[in-house]
Amino acid sequence: MKYLVILADGASDEPLKELGGKTPLMAAKTPYIDQLCSEGVSGLLDTVPPSLHPGSEVANMMVMGYDAAKYYRGRGVLEAASMGVETSLSDLVFRCNLISIEDEKILNHSAGHITTEEAKEIMEFLQEKLGGGKANFYPGVSYRHLMVIDGGSDQINCVPPHDVPGTAFKEVLPTAKNGEAEDTVETVIDLMLKSKELLKDHPVNVKRRAAGKPAADMIWPWSAGNTPDMPTLEELYGIESGVVISAVDLIYGLGSYAGLKAIHVPGSTGLYDTNYEGKAEAAIAALKENQYVFLHIEASDEAGHEGDYELKTKTIESLDQRVVKYVIEEVEKMDEPVTIALLPDHPTPCALRTHTRDAVPFFIKKPGQQPDAVSEYNEEAVKSGGYGQIYGPEFMQELLK
Repeated sequence: MKYLVILADGASDEPLKELGGKTPLMAAKTPYIDQLCSEGVSGLLDTVPPSLHPGSEVANMMVMGYDAAKYYRGRGVLEAASMGVETSLSDLVFRCNLISIEDEKILNHSAGHITTEEAKEIMEFLQEKLGGGKANFYPGVSYRHLMVIDGGSDQINCVPPHDVPGTAFKEVLPTAKNGEAEDTVETVIDLMLKSKELLKDHPVNVKRRAAGKPAADMIWPWSAGNTPDMPTLEELYGIESGVVISAVDLIYGLGSYAGLKAIHVPGSTGLYDTNYEGKAEAAIAALKENQYVFLHIEASDEAGHEGDYELKTKTIESLDQRVVKYVIEEVEKMDEPVTIALLPDHPTPCALRTHTRDAVPFFIKKPGQQPDAVSEYNEEAVKSGGYGQIYGPEFMQELLK
């Protein structure tokens, strides 16, 4: 048996008056997703342990079959693994966003979706000015980067910037959980404030402002942690070969610890303009050679963070027409049976512009399986599905049964 998991990041939502009381999943035209759902068994999945925040790193870890309450050590170390940044046990690794500030408030979490080339120039500048000693900076993709502090304490509270748009940034700076972390917090805040001063007149920002684009006004480190001790999916579930396809370092980092091979598709942006067709083709090609494929598509999550319900609906329809349609057609041609599952990792409601911990709708379609009575895929319809409501790693267990 082969297994394909299609992860529609942040696709779940809440009813919106602008959509006539529907969610984007309900409003979107998704005949192919609905077809698979009607041929499978559906339900709701809790992807966030009560002790953790509803981040993509936590939720995707759970969907991959890991109990995040046991294995989660922060987002930064996962992205470091993806980027090939070697860290030691003494290193404290942060996800480090470039963000935009307006009137001393957080305008957005992404520096206006700054390009990778622009961001690389800024991060290399910050490494030159602030790095090389206790702290070091590593450029990633778009607004997503790394900061590593040697010997820092992980007893530190950091607020994800996408959780607090419109908030005065000084109100949500890092804090120490205990006295052990006070020096670390002092170091981190000092670096944040220095970055704000250094980036004020950086050439990249001068050009972006002149073009009417948000600037990369400062760094925002968060999700600090040390290296996790995770078994591979082969060790945990007997999956002998697998791949991960994404546009996001975090997901590739998870895949690295899980023992999955990374496939990078040209034109994968993590946004609405991502290369849907290329990802679908790569997933099918990988499925022919591997037992397990984790296909991650970020676009709906980013639309949710922007609060753009029309764009979010469009990204779901693109997933249906440009990915799922092709998957159905190609799987029918394969000699070996294929189990297909589709789900978000967490909701990203447009009205809130951040993640919530509500259970997400999912379905699993297995060859020869008796389907339940659910005929369309959305947050409400799956409540009567055959799986009911299950928790985290139970999804992987059900997938492999």
